[in-house]
Amino acid sequence: MSAIETEVKFPVADGVTLERQLAELGFRLVTPRTFEKNILFDTPDRALRARQEILRVRRYGDSWVLTHKCVPEDDNPAGRYKNRVETETRVEDGEAVAAIFGHLGFKPAFTYEKWRSEWADAVGHCVIDDTPIGLFAELEGPSDWIDTTGEKLGIDPAKFTTLSYGRLFELWQQENDPSVTDLTFEAVAKSTRP
Repeated sequence: MSAIETEVKFPVADGVTLERQLAELGFRLVTPRTFEKNILFDTPDRALRARQEILRVRRYGDSWVLTHKCVPEDDNPAGRYKNRVETETRVEDGEAVAAIFGHLGFKPAFTYEKWRSEWADAVGHCVIDDTPIGLFAELEGPSDWIDTTGEKLGIDPAKFTTLSYGRLFELWQQENDPSVTDLTFEAVAKSTRP
């Protein structure tokens, strides 16, 4: 199933406070803190990345999800929100899907991990992601809902970003350790040891 996904990310200073605020605003916890591993696949010449597309296999707890994302034809790249056409489906065996991709010429290009909790109200979602490079949250829903929810949470709109975790990781690499190639807890921990 395909849908247009509209979202923003923002850094989180205190996850416990954010969760309390969400509960006070009537959000319910949909998924408690769960480990997530994502593998992005691409051609050796990174053709998908050049077209701003992703092909992802995600393991979220005990579930596997296959996702393709691309930029909508009418997207405004200078806009405040990240808009993507997202097509995804659950799959039984993500490792088998990865093997199929390999036979078709798609290889693992980037791996990223996080611990995610998901919250929702009647309109949209807020996910809290504990990543190897910091705590972030995403608001996903209609743009007016994003603005209103951000305001209720006391988030400065200047803190909103449309950057992907891949791009946030590239910025981290530039400032910390360009030799780290994946956003995994093990790789980042090894690079930051004294």
